[in-house]
Amino acid sequence: MSVVSVSEPMPVPVKLADPGALGLGAFALTTFVLSLANTGWVPAAGASVLAVALFYGGLAQFAAGMWEFARGNTFAATAFTSFGAFWLSFWWLETNPAVAQQAGPSGVGTYLLAWAIFTAYMTIAAVKTNRVTLAVFALLTITFLALAIGAFTGLGGISQAGGWLGLATALAAWYGSAATVVNATWGRAVFPVGAFRS
Repeated sequence: MSVVSVSEPMPVPVKLADPGALGLGAFALTTFVLSLANTGWVPAAGASVLAVALFYGGLAQFAAGMWEFARGNTFAATAFTSFGAFWLSFWWLETNPAVAQQAGPSGVGTYLLAWAIFTAYMTIAAVKTNRVTLAVFALLTITFLALAIGAFTGLGGISQAGGWLGLATALAAWYGSAATVVNATWGRAVFPVGAFRS
């Protein structure tokens, strides 16, 4: 009596698309809209940013972070998940006036300063990524610092400067998002990101 062995089917490898384009795009667009309000250029953008902060900057970017965990990218997973959570917490503060009132200028300043500290050490890690990513994190660190100082001091000019820095940050992040999606789609480096040599 012969025994017929049945081999297990080979698992089909699953290739995850690069969620970096989504994460950077969500961060860039939300930062851009808020920064238009912070500069005083488009004050009404302060109201419209809430929907973007919840759904795109928050939920979509948080999801991008989860996918980066699945890809084994510790830096991008930490960045996107954290900044997705930042936009969700921003939405919470802005839609709960009682909470924002209790926090006051010093509470908001502390909140922004804490994010500046996080972004600063992420900037150190970004040195091992590429020039575009490093530019985004360096600009964002300075943006958070300016906004924190503006909140602590109540000086509108400093907060406004933070808005202009935020616009620069958003443009750099948008470039990174465009480079990721366009280069992947075209199969070549259409938009260079300035990769660092190991």
